[in-house]
Amino acid sequence: MKLRNKLLPKLKKEQDSTFRSKNKNSLFAFLFIIPSLLGVSIFKLLPFADVLKRSFYRGMSGEFSGLENYISVLQNEAFRLAAANTLRFVALCIPVLMAFSLLLSVLIGGCKYEADFFKTTSLIPMALPAASVAFLWKAAFHKNGLVNGMLIYMGGSPQDFMGTELAFYMLIICYIWRNAGYDTVLWSASLSNISPNLYEAASVDGAGPVMQFFLVTLPGVKQDFFIIGILSLINSFKVFREAYLVAGAYPHTSMYLLQHLFNNWFASLDMDKLCAGAVMTAGIIFFLIFLLKKISGEAAK
Repeated sequence: MKLRNKLLPKLKKEQDSTFRSKNKNSLFAFLFIIPSLLGVSIFKLLPFADVLKRSFYRGMSGEFSGLENYISVLQNEAFRLAAANTLRFVALCIPVLMAFSLLLSVLIGGCKYEADFFKTTSLIPMALPAASVAFLWKAAFHKNGLVNGMLIYMGGSPQDFMGTELAFYMLIICYIWRNAGYDTVLWSASLSNISPNLYEAASVDGAGPVMQFFLVTLPGVKQDFFIIGILSLINSFKVFREAYLVAGAYPHTSMYLLQHLFNNWFASLDMDKLCAGAVMTAGIIFFLIFLLKKISGEAAK
């Protein structure tokens, strides 16, 4: 009892000191976050709130229209085409990109020499300006471009890559080529957190490279699946720059994305549809983020 009475004041004093230290650190952290919060609020949240408000009003008269703008957008054939193409693009690109970049990071991590060199050079496509990428794309996939020249040389027939359904798959190739290096670096950072002892133990137990990948690598990187998936999703909406520079505002219907539609609505000042479409697109993105978080959370269990 005497020992307890002596220890209780010391423990309480230590707890109070720890509490004050945590509060002080939290205050400093909040002060550093304030500029970013102000920037996001002024340049992101407030404009989005204004767009949300405008989506329920008529752009010219300013009269309240309820859900009329949303119904008009959903009945618009161009919106349905662009939304279907965008969802198909995301559904195909994100899994392929993440799987390919993870495999690439594992291969680079297995290199005993020049691993850093490969990580650095894999980022070159992302560092290239969009105009340069568009020029390379045109030079490669034009009717008289490099790829068709190789097909003719090998006895095949030339293909109209940008004027047929192939345009959609060319867009996928461009996106994966441009973003694979970025995701590879992210996966490499995640792989560096896995202890080499786990691989040694698995090797001693008789597990080969393939079994080590499924038993050690995948469980070790699953905690970073969500953040890499979110970054890949965000980057998928940036492919519009290359598509616009190559094919203009009205490309082949297979690669006509929501960004094309919103750009055309903005050019024609069709603010009613533009605001309603932007709000629905934001809702779909938030739903995809929530779904990705749920999938990553279940995988982490």
